Amino acid sequence: MIFAAGYGTRMGPLTADRPKPLINVAGRPLIDHALDLVRDFGPKRIVVNLHYRPEPLRRYLEGTEVLLSEEQPDILETGGGLRAALPLLGTGPVFTMNSDAVWSGPNPLHLLAEAWDPARMDALLLCIPRDSAFGHSGQGDFLFQSGVPAVRGPGEVYSGLQIVKTDGLARIAEPAFSLNLLWDGMLRDNRLFALSYPGKWCDVGRPEGIALAEEMLGHSHV
Repeated sequence: MIFAAGYGTRMGPLTADRPKPLINVAGRPLIDHALDLVRDFGPKRIVVNLHYRPEPLRRYLEGTEVLLSEEQPDILETGGGLRAALPLLGTGPVFTMNSDAVWSGPNPLHLLAEAWDPARMDALLLCIPRDSAFGHSGQGDFLFQSGVPAVRGPGEVYSGLQIVKTDGLARIAEPAFSLNLLWDGMLRDNRLFALSYPGKWCDVGRPEGIALAEEMLGHSHV
């Protein structure tokens, strides 16, 4: 599932007439950068959720294999949005991915799939060392080491990409909620793990992230 429903308020006027996933980076919409990785991995189903200015994105994805989960009248945040999309996603663990990041390096979905161990894990989060996370400020989100459950703390930056079991979503009462609520239970049970990405990653949540991502990708405007 690719999250694409947000308002994109940090982008200012760039999202006045379009959803953030249609902002161009290196000559292509953000949503295409995400879809390239997903299609290379080849999941059975691809779901994109919609809320803010849904029509341009709906038209852009028309005729593709992508299934759409529209959140109306209210936006449901990441946890509620994932739960609402389960009829399209099916049962079993799923990948969830933010649409406002650009990657440089090996396909992160392949890396997660190779490290996924459902006997020990309820979620496996892909994280970025701070010096490889462009466009991101802060002290990081998780501390972890190989084979040991992760804990929250000033370590690596959560990339917005994970494999997660969805069973626990049914136990959350709120209609709109962050995936952090689901993670809280996994952390208590020592079932949340993390993996470090060996490449580079750029958060394109703000206008300045566009130039940073294009520099990371070696893209020239000439």
